[in-house]
Amino acid sequence: MRASFGFTLIELLIVIAIIAILLAILFPVLVQARESARQSVCVQHMRQIGQAFWMYLQDYDERMPDRRDLKRALGYRPWSSWPPSDPRCGWAGMVLEPYVRHWGVWSCPSVAGSIMGEVVQVKQVVDAQCITRYWMWRFDRLDDPVAPDNFWGKTPDQAIADLQANPSQFYAHPESISDVELMVDPYFPRTVRTVEPPLRGRAVHRGGRNRLFLDGHIRWLRDIRTE
Repeated sequence: MRASFGFTLIELLIVIAIIAILLAILFPVLVQARESARQSVCVQHMRQIGQAFWMYLQDYDERMPDRRDLKRALGYRPWSSWPPSDPRCGWAGMVLEPYVRHWGVWSCPSVAGSIMGEVVQVKQVVDAQCITRYWMWRFDRLDDPVAPDNFWGKTPDQAIADLQANPSQFYAHPESISDVELMVDPYFPRTVRTVEPPLRGRAVHRGGRNRLFLDGHIRWLRDIRTE
């Protein structure tokens, strides 16, 4: 007689339960690993943009671009909620296009496809293939003359001197260009009451954001105002 082998119902249930427990343990780890990889890609994007910015400066006598005309043409829109101005950087994507290999660097992989990646305060469309989703606070207004905390047409030294002469809650007294943020991941603080509920507390990366500084280095900022 042939012996028959198989699993009993109880054995199958035990195996399924073990697999479910393992998945419950591993899933947060996998999610964290995926986000860490995306954050690293975001850093690489910012690094390329920082290098492109400095190549532009070298080609234009150390003077930063003044393309307020492009910013206006793309639809300048300061918000009454958050952000309080319009730090979108579609204009920069156009100006730096000769120095940047592809437009994909203008969007962090964590924001593209998310609710934040599609809101008008973040996404700026130049054309169907050219989209930006980073913020550049120092190029966020169209004041004429240029506001002390904006960099349109200034040299890095002049930009620092203006910030030092006009301290604010963001830069009390920057000592050099390594202290001044050039570009940042979008974020919506939970402490700002005018932020729409679906966006309140949201950030591209959990608990903080990558920041590109004027000298080209990148630093992570943890922000308890975001999830």
